[in-house]
Amino acid sequence: MTAAARVLRLLGARGETLAVAESLTGGLVAADLTSVPGASRSFRGSVTAYATSLKRDVLGVDESLLAERGAVDPEVALRMAVGVRQVLGADWGVSTTGVAGPEPQDGQPVGTVYVAVAGPSGVEKVTALRLNGARADIRSESVRSALELLAGELGENARAQDTEQNGGN
Repeated sequence: MTAAARVLRLLGARGETLAVAESLTGGLVAADLTSVPGASRSFRGSVTAYATSLKRDVLGVDESLLAERGAVDPEVALRMAVGVRQVLGADWGVSTTGVAGPEPQDGQPVGTVYVAVAGPSGVEKVTALRLNGARADIRSESVRSALELLAGELGENARAQDTEQNGGN
């Protein structure tokens, strides 16, 4: 089962929804999700915020954060996930930002990527990736990593809820 199919299965079982904010992946996360039959039950939509100004104007990433650190930053990734969740009215938000190449960006080398997830009960997590390979390889691995991060959070969150409901055992 693909990561996208697993995420959608987990979301469907929980009756929850997902929104995606993408930069370097340029819509590939959304494409991966919508390739799964029945995705519309859980996938709300996406924002491809390739331009830094869209991260600010559409997703609500703080202008001073972007000015100070640039768009390739773990806090920016997290703010993107939080922002898309709010803007598109989803339970979960996932984001990607980074440098796919061929040139460095914002002082960050090619292969520097941050994926983030934001969800219910204050769930916020960022993963830093240092990827090698061609541009297409970096983008593809970023998609996989973003979906795996969310799948992990959905699985862990489900186990925590189950433990809570069953008296901590």
